[in-house]
Amino acid sequence: MLAIAARRGEEVIRDGRRLDPQVQAMLRLAGRVSPLENRDVASSRRDMARAAILGPRGPQRVHSWERDLPGPDGPLRVRFYRDANLTTTPPAICFFHGGGWVIGDLASHDGPCRELAATSGAVVMSVDYRLAPEAPYPAAIDDCLAAYRWLSEHSGELGVDGDALALMGDSAGGNLAALVALGARDQGLRPPAVQALVYPATDFTMTSRSIDTFAEGFLLTRDSMEWFRGQYLPDSERWHDPAASPLYADVTGVAPALVFTGGFDPLRDEGRAYAAKLAEAGVPVVDRCFDDQIHGFYNIAITRSSVAASDEINHTVGAALRGDLAW
Repeated sequence: MLAIAARRGEEVIRDGRRLDPQVQAMLRLAGRVSPLENRDVASSRRDMARAAILGPRGPQRVHSWERDLPGPDGPLRVRFYRDANLTTTPPAICFFHGGGWVIGDLASHDGPCRELAATSGAVVMSVDYRLAPEAPYPAAIDDCLAAYRWLSEHSGELGVDGDALALMGDSAGGNLAALVALGARDQGLRPPAVQALVYPATDFTMTSRSIDTFAEGFLLTRDSMEWFRGQYLPDSERWHDPAASPLYADVTGVAPALVFTGGFDPLRDEGRAYAAKLAEAGVPVVDRCFDDQIHGFYNIAITRSSVAASDEINHTVGAALRGDLAW
């Protein structure tokens, strides 16, 4: 159906980039859905759960199990993923799901985490951190830092290589991964080998040009971003705080970074600005923009190009953890 619909309509070109026609077709279908800012939190969470059905399911050889970790406000649920074909001590990835700090959970990113485990050759630990508005800023950061601390201290128990740990997340999860990388440096935790940031939110001021360029019509809208921000961090006095917006942080000595963005994503420019900031501070960086993609291409990989992009991301993360990546 996407292939047929993609042949209709004119090409979409912005900033010299051409939107993938299949993605364009998907956007026409998505345009029939009520915007996030017009719905309540509960219905938005249900809609994300339904949307997750469209995304990747992952190979059956990846098995999963759950457990509770000690969290800052009670038990913190995590889900582990391990490829049955692993025979050596693998690296591990601490993964934080996207969803604007308001929606999303272990189930919404189950498929992407299975694909990640299978392709990267790592054990993946997905974190079910607390969500706003019930638990606003900085609850999610506190939970994610606690999860990484546990992983770094229990690598032997888990049977993974404690010197090959990654932090990873998409969108809001990318924001959390960047902040946990900074927190690990500041608190003297075992340093991650890499931080993998997939279209990360790095600047709560929302002033980058791409937010205006792609304010509507490309799945994630400016209005939706403002709605998420209002649920999680409504205090404008905190938007410049480096503890919330990593773009304003001192990034000296932080873990090497893989920064992945989409050419038609409102978050594109702030993600790339963070990559540039890291590079200027001497941090090894890979800055990869998938020019024909929109926000969400990693967790809802249903077009040929988005599947290929997600696969490239997972392979790159695995290569970085094995020490095979040329920075």
